[in-house]
Amino acid sequence: MLGLPKSTEFNKRIPKQKFYENLSLTPAIRKAFTEQIKMIYWRNKLSAATLNLASGEKVTEIELFELKLASSDLEENVLGLIDREIPYHILFLLEREGKHQAVMGFKEAAASGKMAFKVERYYHTEWMDEAELPLYLRGLTLDAVYENFIRQIAGSSLESSGNVTLKESIERQKQREQLEKQIAAQEAKIRNEKQPKKKFELVQQLHLLQAQRNVPKRRGEKNVLFPAEISGR
Repeated sequence: MLGLPKSTEFNKRIPKQKFYENLSLTPAIRKAFTEQIKMIYWRNKLSAATLNLASGEKVTEIELFELKLASSDLEENVLGLIDREIPYHILFLLEREGKHQAVMGFKEAAASGKMAFKVERYYHTEWMDEAELPLYLRGLTLDAVYENFIRQIAGSSLESSGNVTLKESIERQKQREQLEKQIAAQEAKIRNEKQPKKKFELVQQLHLLQAQRNVPKRRGEKNVLFPAEISGR
């Protein structure tokens, strides 16, 4: 799939129950898993053994799973369930009525070790024809291939400066999202405030937040989202 080398092909169907038969799940997640997915295929295995690439420091294999969906949407918790059961990085290719969507999580080894992983967040493309998916095998190591997949899927939502790591890009995205929430909340306060003096103070605080949004951040610089004048610290 996706024009990946034939040496990476695996093409094995995996029974859905393999992912949850030994787990204690809430009825809602089990219902979503069984009703939203028709079939799961393990299509490709990207590794040093199947590609002419070096293994990465953090990424040793990337699996491509194709999920044929039965419903219009797939809950993120379902992908999280699969990710927790597979101790490797996974590129999900969702298929629905002939259209495809690529999904991949920023997955790191958990502090506990023992092949345990946690997923920070998922990124996805729009629904489109498989041939139109913006996914290309790029990089000399599996670390680089994985990072490029994430960036290709995330598109403009992640900072793409050459001197910023993937983890830094994701952290900055989270900080931007927090800041946007603060700005929206501040704007709501301004709309609801009736006293001119208090409204003026709120507007000044809003300008401080907006200024932070517009200032580029240098690598290694700490990001202070909430100045003391606003947070009260």
